[in-house]
Amino acid sequence: MDKFGFIIHPLEITDYSRKYSWADKLPDYVLERVTRMLPALKVSHITGVESEATGKEIEGYFVSCFLTTRQMMSLPTDKVIKKIIHAGEKARELGAQIVGLGAFTSVVGDKGITVARELGIPVTTGNSYTVATAIKGTRLAVKKMGYQLTDITAAVVGATGSIGRAVSLVLSSDLERLILVGRDMGRLNQLKKEIEGLNYQLEINCTTDVKQAVSSSEVIISASGAVDALIDPVDLLPGAVVCDVARPRDVAVRVGTQRDDVLVIEGGIVEVPGAVNFNFNFGYPPKTAYACMAETMMLTLEGRFEDYSLGPFIEVEKVKETASMAEKHGFKLAGLRSFERALSDHKIAEIRQRAEEKMMMMY
Repeated sequence: MDKFGFIIHPLEITDYSRKYSWADKLPDYVLERVTRMLPALKVSHITGVESEATGKEIEGYFVSCFLTTRQMMSLPTDKVIKKIIHAGEKARELGAQIVGLGAFTSVVGDKGITVARELGIPVTTGNSYTVATAIKGTRLAVKKMGYQLTDITAAVVGATGSIGRAVSLVLSSDLERLILVGRDMGRLNQLKKEIEGLNYQLEINCTTDVKQAVSSSEVIISASGAVDALIDPVDLLPGAVVCDVARPRDVAVRVGTQRDDVLVIEGGIVEVPGAVNFNFNFGYPPKTAYACMAETMMLTLEGRFEDYSLGPFIEVEKVKETASMAEKHGFKLAGLRSFERALSDHKIAEIRQRAEEKMMMMY
């Protein structure tokens, strides 16, 4: 049976308690020091992933790299990459023929290129299918909120990152106005020229001011790669649709409690085909996973053991290809979710109604 590996890591220090009950008994600073010294470990054995098209069944493993997001950002890059490679080696020892990089393991350094070179087996960040599902989810959310993409302003936060760039390139064909948001104005202008070269009829603006861009946009796709939240309750327009692809989140959790007139969805959450059992709680219902995990699975189902979504530039053709592979094998968007909860049509209708009421009061 073909096998895959997927490297996970704790986004925050509190995530250790999902797997290890003893973690709650240690102070955070002690837990960080202790876990940093741990070798890569098999977290769980994944079974039951089965293609709807071919009936092929595969298995895999979650392997942990014991560094939090903050540690990955603060420690020397070469040391972090070495820890990621060790996790990949553990997956290889378990029989994995391809390894996926989860969360910040896909962001550090050159976004998987060095890891793939040193590891000796194929690697993917899963970013191509993450882009495909983020766009599909955003289009669905926009429709349910009664908008047309051709009539609104959309902002992409983290536009020069691998996910943000690909989202901008794909989504720009549907838009009338686009705001590209990032830290480097030179790179933003370079992306603007690249989009303009596609000859789409849209207005494009660039800014390094997240707050200004978000407060001017009805639709936001956010994939910044920042450690801390960038989007606060006061930043959003009534009726705003936000697709948060970033892990850790770009949207502050308090948006969910303080703004009942905006629709925040989680990007890249899919239903996996087959009687899948992850044997690990990462916060979602049974049979659902992140799109980056799903990309690793579908490449394994295809028997395509090759480096795939690596480096700073995700190819638009690969975004389309992963969408086709997903349809073939039975990976589906897992509805719309917000802050780890399913969103019903009734709930979205309530959000839409409150947004309309607020907009009427404003005018």
